Amino acid sequence: MTKTRIKKAKVRVLIHWYLTGSVIKGTVDSGCKEVETHLEVDSDDEPEKVRRVVRLAKKGCFAEQMVVRPVPLTGSIRINGEAFSL
Repeated sequence: MTKTRIKKAKVRVLIHWYLTGSVIKGTVDSGCKEVETHLEVDSDDEPEKVRRVVRLAKKGCFAEQMVVRPVPLTGSIRINGEAFSL
């Protein structure tokens, strides 16, 4: 790959969820308002070389790209073997 020497890397991910309403009343709603990522990298390589690796890693992260570029969600439901539509 890039042969960049990374001595240590630490990432912290914070997800700001919300849950409102009531299941009993049928008004429940949930979701995510924001996702934060905080990355710390220790390397003796040139800073621009490390920055390039970080940029590529973020572009290659499936989870991060799914948040940045949402995709359609498809699925199916079956109850007692029969198809059910919401």
